[in-house]
Amino acid sequence: MSTLYESSLRSLPLLGRGKVRDNYAVGNDRLLIVTTDRLSAFDVVMGEPIPDKGRVLNQMANFWFERLGHIVPNHLTGVAPETVVAPDEVEQVSGRAVVVKRLTPILVEAVVRGYLAGSGWKDYQATGAICGVALPQGLSNAEKLPEPIFTPAAKAEMGHHDENITFADVERRIGGDLAARIRDISIRLYQEASEYAATRGIIIADTKFEFGLDENGELVLMDEILTADSSRFWPAGGYRVGGNPPSFDKQFVRDWLETQNWGKTPPAPKLPDDVIAKTSEKYREALERLTGQKLGMTAP
Repeated sequence: MSTLYESSLRSLPLLGRGKVRDNYAVGNDRLLIVTTDRLSAFDVVMGEPIPDKGRVLNQMANFWFERLGHIVPNHLTGVAPETVVAPDEVEQVSGRAVVVKRLTPILVEAVVRGYLAGSGWKDYQATGAICGVALPQGLSNAEKLPEPIFTPAAKAEMGHHDENITFADVERRIGGDLAARIRDISIRLYQEASEYAATRGIIIADTKFEFGLDENGELVLMDEILTADSSRFWPAGGYRVGGNPPSFDKQFVRDWLETQNWGKTPPAPKLPDDVIAKTSEKYREALERLTGQKLGMTAP
């Protein structure tokens, strides 16, 4: 199957394109979400697709939605994407799309961290805390935290960085009861996923969830969960405290971009073939190691 940089469905109304996903309306109450092979780094969408990336992300998210469905309802409808598009559009959605419930999104990213890494490590070095959550002194980069912490972010417009906020900010935005429910559910999702991933030799350093409300005001898990795009996965065998462990994501792209003379604004430099190939391989490896599934399989 060829790569898909941008979908071009004519049978459904296009609602919008994100960094990776294209969203279409299916009637008034459902959406078709197509996960493309686009990749963004430093909030800039690269000009070249990463082969298999969209199908890997779609399959991995569906695996986790099924595995964690007992914790909170999710947006999946079970409707086959191939049944809602024209026959000549089936190839664009096969293996890389889902039909989901149309929800009212809650514009807060529910970030859970079990390890000190990335922007959390920078915040900790500067303030001794992450998003207002005070941490013990003397922690090192990549060190496991005493317990998982909820460090939310406010969703930004495309092309801008999400803004880390405190739990008190979340309470002011959406109310104390809903904020607490999102925090507690997010931590439970992270804990259960982390325990499972550990049996597969993978550390989930951190991850983010997104939620919406259905027509009855019920909280529903949406978007993608626990993929290599929304999470920091480390191979347990390569983990060490004090450095940046190797990860199953766009690390090859980020590392190469850091060597280029560009201002981290569009347009991005053209990705070399070897960087594209290694990145594609890492996404597939993450899927197989975490789920026990090869690309295209529906069960281990």
